[in-house]
Amino acid sequence: MQLTHVSVLGAGSWGTALAMLLARQGQPVTLWAHHAEHVASMQHDRSNERFLPGIIFPESLQLETDLSTAIAPADLVLIAVPSHAFRDTLQQAKAALTEKSYLSWATKGMEFSTCKFMHQLIEEELGTDKHSAVISGPSFALEVAKGLPTAVTVASKDETFATAVAERLHDETFRAYTSHDVIGAQVGGAIKNVLAIAAGIADGLGFGANTRAALITRGLSELTRLGIALGGHAETFMGLAGMGDLVLTCTDNLSRNRRFGLAIARGLSAEEARKEIGQVVEGELSAKEAWQLSQQHHIDMPICEQVYKVLNENLDPHTAVHNLLGRKQRSEELF
Repeated sequence: MQLTHVSVLGAGSWGTALAMLLARQGQPVTLWAHHAEHVASMQHDRSNERFLPGIIFPESLQLETDLSTAIAPADLVLIAVPSHAFRDTLQQAKAALTEKSYLSWATKGMEFSTCKFMHQLIEEELGTDKHSAVISGPSFALEVAKGLPTAVTVASKDETFATAVAERLHDETFRAYTSHDVIGAQVGGAIKNVLAIAAGIADGLGFGANTRAALITRGLSELTRLGIALGGHAETFMGLAGMGDLVLTCTDNLSRNRRFGLAIARGLSAEEARKEIGQVVEGELSAKEAWQLSQQHHIDMPICEQVYKVLNENLDPHTAVHNLLGRKQRSEELF
């Protein structure tokens, strides 16, 4: 299976970084953005100065504002828009996609208000027979755009297709492993954002490295419990799409979700923190959905619950931490 021409839908930091990665291999890549002025600016600068300033595009990277024109030549369509725009993008793209169109996505999160993951939206909008794969794992856009070593997971029910996507992504600085656990990869990618907000809040309040380590470890237990309940596989959460992505977003300030938590700890409201960051914070969008899923499936997720209450019920962050510390003693073996 040859995936030569790739069209990336979404010119935020992550979509742009992936387009640059793919274009560096000398194969044709089209990057689509909704706003014509953004495309014009990128064409003029040959860079995305808004999200990845100073990093010049490879020559084989082309820019497009018309969605049908962007999709038409593609062997693979890779969606990298925020989760709240994912369904709308599918609906707009539907007419241009053919039966032979292969689809991948690098969006991490859930649809607001429905608690649905991206593969469910694809099935609802495009049918269940569409070849598709999710790209997930510890991967800051800036570092990928700079060509720093990175490893991710490509998950698909179709092993041949997962391998083809992984091979198309692979270069001397980027390694992609394959998996068939589409659900697990998405749970890890969504819930780690909520947990990174918790880590940011704890660090912002000055609770130290011990607290951060505890949050990451117990947070991993939370996302694993939920992931297994939803049909994911335990081993997925020990890998790049689980533990790897969680450690990254909880410990480095390139993470928008971690910076969002730090801002909350300084006393900013969620709206003020969002404006300060200036980009979509997926963990803010996913916190309510994570809490709702935990209630629906009777899964104990105390860290995610406290983040939800801080963001949606005006719970004081100090109180949230004390709520966690004050929970009944239990065995760690009770996963």
